Amino acid sequence: MTVTSTTTFDLTEQPDPYGVAATSDGAVWVTLVHSGAVVRLGPDGRRDHHPVGRDDCRPSVLAADGATAWFTRTGDDGVTAIDRHGTMRTLELETGSGPYGICVGGDGAVWFTESSADRIGRLDRGGGISHVPLPSGCFPAALTCDPDGTVWATLNRADAVARVGSGGELTIVELSAGSAPVGITSGADAVWLVEIGAGKVARLSGDGRITEYPLPDPSCRPHAIAAGPDGCWFTEWAADRVGHITRDGTITEYDLPGSVAEPHGIAVAADGAVWVAAESGAVVRLARY
Repeated sequence: MTVTSTTTFDLTEQPDPYGVAATSDGAVWVTLVHSGAVVRLGPDGRRDHHPVGRDDCRPSVLAADGATAWFTRTGDDGVTAIDRHGTMRTLELETGSGPYGICVGGDGAVWFTESSADRIGRLDRGGGISHVPLPSGCFPAALTCDPDGTVWATLNRADAVARVGSGGELTIVELSAGSAPVGITSGADAVWLVEIGAGKVARLSGDGRITEYPLPDPSCRPHAIAAGPDGCWFTEWAADRVGHITRDGTITEYDLPGSVAEPHGIAVAADGAVWVAAESGAVVRLARY
């Protein structure tokens, strides 16, 4: 597929937009990391701004759960769910735990990384919380859940990926030195991740085999990645671009509009459109055919 047009939505005059997620009701949610708020862009064009807490609560990564969005609050150690009406419910975590990545599993459980505490948390539908401890100093970042119920999390400072099986068993998969992985997603046939330190996209098969694909610009600092029906899309934070990689490793890159810089979060909506949250203050929609 080819990008045919881009539409830019200016959300704030501050360097704010960070995470983005597309929910099942056709809405797109965006976190404003430096002003303590989230924004819902409705399918009817309506824009709703929802203050979350103090400016320094740092709403960060988003995950869709049907028509509900979940997001982490790195600054005040919480995980919050918000529905289409703006009603929120928040799980307060241990002080200093630093939640960052978040995803929703097939069983409805919400998984999140606690970067400063070196562990993965799980919130079940009944409100119970459990944890999977990780190696000290590994700094878990993003995470994803595959169709088998296995959870995969990038370990940014350990140059590795953690695999948590459906029974809770933990396996560490090592990557190349200096890879510093951040974004990760579950694709149709494998788990894909981006190595912000090495300028690569990596494919991780279920048996732990790793294939790395160097990007044309090794200094582009790929940050987030999202699976779509025809491959994966990722942001190049330092190059103001987004990229697409097919299952066979073919890479195509697209420059963002000139006023848009520092892309972080990325999501693929049900209609195939790609949404990018850029910390310069905007969200960009890339239409495709």
